[in-house]
Amino acid sequence: MASSPEYKWIDGVECLEKYHAGGYHPLDIGDMLHERYEIVDKLGYGGWSIVWLAYDHQLGQFVAAKVGVAGSLPNESKVLRALGSPPSDVCPDAIPQILNEFTINGPNGSHPCYITHPALCNLRQSSFSRLFRIDVARALAYELTLAVAFVHSRGFVHGDIHLRNVLLRARPDFHNLSLKKFRELYGEPVSCPIQRVDGLPLSPGIPNRAIVPLDMSINARELTLSEAHLLLNDFGEAFAPAEERRLGKNCHTPIDFRPPEALFEPDKPLSFSADVWTLATAIWDILGMQSLFSSAFYSDTKVICQVVDTLGPLPAEWYQNWAEQGEFFDDEGLPLEKRYVWPRLSQAFEDRVLKFRREEEMGIFSQEESMAILDMMGQMLRLKPDNRATIEQILKSDWMVKWARVDYETAQRYKQHELRDSNHRDLPPNLKIPLL
Repeated sequence: MASSPEYKWIDGVECLEKYHAGGYHPLDIGDMLHERYEIVDKLGYGGWSIVWLAYDHQLGQFVAAKVGVAGSLPNESKVLRALGSPPSDVCPDAIPQILNEFTINGPNGSHPCYITHPALCNLRQSSFSRLFRIDVARALAYELTLAVAFVHSRGFVHGDIHLRNVLLRARPDFHNLSLKKFRELYGEPVSCPIQRVDGLPLSPGIPNRAIVPLDMSINARELTLSEAHLLLNDFGEAFAPAEERRLGKNCHTPIDFRPPEALFEPDKPLSFSADVWTLATAIWDILGMQSLFSSAFYSDTKVICQVVDTLGPLPAEWYQNWAEQGEFFDDEGLPLEKRYVWPRLSQAFEDRVLKFRREEEMGIFSQEESMAILDMMGQMLRLKPDNRATIEQILKSDWMVKWARVDYETAQRYKQHELRDSNHRDLPPNLKIPLL
C-alpha cells in the first residue's frame, strides 16, 4: 500500500497532509461556490474545516464560507439553525446566522459548506499581550454573557467557550465595499506554492498553492466602544443536554479553561454549568492581561494544582481520586515546599488584571467594582457544578448590572447610529481599522 504524500512545510497554513480522500476540499482564489460565491481570500482554518472570505455576486456583499472536511457531520450548522428558529430579538446579533447551506462535491469527497456574515479576528488575537480599554472590556464581557444566556435559553450548551471562539463583528460599512475597493484596502492574497517532499507532481486532491490567512486583527488598545460588538463562534462542540449525554471525558475544551468536573467526573454528563465556568475564564481574559490558569509548559495535573491554589481545596471525593496530589500537597493538604504556589483569586486579580492596567494606563477598576467582579467570579468558579450560579443569576450580579451593562448599552447606541449612517457614506480613504 502506497504511503500518503508529504509536503514541504509552509508556515501559517493548514496541515497540507489533510488534503486527501475524506479531508479538506481544494480551493483557490477566484473559485466559485454554488454558482454565486467567489473565493476572495482565506480567513482561517481548523482541524475540521477551512473558512474562506467570499463575495456573494447575487447580493453584492462579502460572506464567510466554512467548508468542512469530507463526510463530516454538520453539527454546527444544525445547532445554529435550531438557535435561530423561531427567530428571536433577545440576542440575535451575537450568534452567527446561517445564510445558506449546501454540499460541495470534489476529488476528496462530499463537503458540507455553510455561509455566514464575515467577522473580524478572534479576541485572543486582538488582546495578545494587550489590554482592552476598560469600557470596551465591560461591553464585551456583557455581550458575551448575553450570548451564552441566549444559547442556554434555547436548551443548548456551547461547550467550548474561550477567546479564540469569540470574534469581533464587522462594521456596517464593510458591506459598502466592492471587490475592487477591498483589494485596494487589503491587497492581493499571500500564497506559497505547494510542493511534495519527493518532488512528484501534485494529485488533483490538493491545490497548487497554499493561501496564508488574511490578517484582519485589531489591536485591543485601539478598539473603541463603537466597535465593541462580538460573535460567539464555533458551535461544533455544542449540545442539548435534554437530548444528548455529553460526558466529561468527551470535553475538548483546552485544559486551561476546561471545567474541573470534566476531569474528575469523566463518566458523568456535562450541563449548562460547564459553560458558566468557561465563561468566567473568558471574562477574566477580556478584563486582564494574563489568563487565570495556564497549560503552557504544564501538564493537565499541574493545571489542577493551579485551580486548587487559586480557588481552594477540591471536594473530598475528587481529592481522594486525584492520584498526583502527593506531587503538590502534603498529607494536611498544604503546598509542598519549594514549589511555586499560584495566588488566590483576589491576589491573582491584583497581579494579572489591576497591575497591568495601571502599568499600561488602560483604566483600572475601583475597589467597589473590583469587589463586585471578584464576587461574580467566585459564584461562577465554584468547583462543584451544582453550586455554580446560573447564567441568569450572573446577568443579575452587581457587576453586570451596575458596570458592564451600562457600557454595553452605550456600545449598542453607537452601533445603531452607525447602522443609520452606513448606507449614506463611503469608507474614509485613510481607513486603518480592518473591517472584516
